[in-house]
Amino acid sequence: MIELESHSEGLILSVRALPGARRNQLRGEQDGALKVCVTQSPEKGKATRAVVELLCKTLRLKKSQIELVAGETSRQKRFLVRGLSRDELAARLSAVEIE
Repeated sequence: MIELESHSEGLILSVRALPGARRNQLRGEQDGALKVCVTQSPEKGKATRAVVELLCKTLRLKKSQIELVAGETSRQKRFLVRGLSRDELAARLSAVEIE
């Protein structure tokens, strides 16, 4: 189960980023974090920007609703998601086709 941590401004979503993949996709859960594969290389923040774009697209979020709060240069990232309840974000995560 993907862990969602409460925050004063919304929810914290843990992500395990896998840069340099063949295609952009969500690959399930690993140790409580959402596994996100992106084709971008992990240089100069390209992979992190690709992760944000993929999360926005698949979870139907505006870019203003998601913010990286930890893990800028790490594969383990934490994103603050604003404007959604825990149930709403959990429902969007479960509705996404995870390969």
